[in-house]
Amino acid sequence: MGMTTPHPTRSVLYVPAANQKALAKIADLAADAIILDLEDAVAPDQKATARNNLARFFEKRPDKRLIIRINAMSTEWGADDLAAAKACKPNAILLPKVDSPRDILETDDALDEGDAPKRIRLWAMIETPKAMMNIGAIAALGRDRAARLACLVAGTNDLAKDTGIRMTPDRRYLMPALSQMVMAARAGNLTVLDGVSNDFRDLDAFSAECSEGRNMGFDGKTLIHPAQIEPANRAFAPSEEDVAEAEAIVQAFAADPAQGVIQINGRMIERLHLAQAEKLLAARL
Repeated sequence: MGMTTPHPTRSVLYVPAANQKALAKIADLAADAIILDLEDAVAPDQKATARNNLARFFEKRPDKRLIIRINAMSTEWGADDLAAAKACKPNAILLPKVDSPRDILETDDALDEGDAPKRIRLWAMIETPKAMMNIGAIAALGRDRAARLACLVAGTNDLAKDTGIRMTPDRRYLMPALSQMVMAARAGNLTVLDGVSNDFRDLDAFSAECSEGRNMGFDGKTLIHPAQIEPANRAFAPSEEDVAEAEAIVQAFAADPAQGVIQINGRMIERLHLAQAEKLLAARL
């Protein structure tokens, strides 16, 4: 059964696998996870070089959660990318252009061939209109056969391109799709990551977008520049007030475990709030 990862995913940075200088800096970055990209960030004539770079990079693997984004299996690079990623044994493989559960199941089956370790999880980009139409069935794999499926990643740029949704600064027209991703992820017990913010120079706007994403229910945000790591980590970490409230709820139920409902500072607190409090405290670093 898929499940929300216990590891924090506040900040998940895309790094082009063709860029050796960027790969060399990964060990010193404070991002919770790194997506080593073989897809959009790598030109067609650099695909083979990028795969070779990854093989060398994983020989001296840094102590980081590492995800490899391959090209879609329908492309000329997909099969070679999957074989290379499988050999690297990353924490997860990110599948782009997922349209339906079949895309995930077929990759899951391909990984099973040759006894690839089950610890290699699958992450799915949600970036096409077909994916949005099938998102419930895709997310359901988190509780069904595809035990590898662990995370949904919003591909907001591609989704906007393919749908004509206008990407305004407040993202108002994108909100229904983003909310649906969160709902689907929760139904499938999956982690869900917000899409990238393209203007990495405007960190105030980026911080506001992170806060918005957290309020919507996202577990973290995908990033395109190291300058975005600290604001994302700050925005998606529990605040001191959140932690204090959670600790008070846990302590109150511990003092009277037979109660289904308790009162704290004039608020009625149920056991569902206890579960939320325990999850928040478990997510602290």
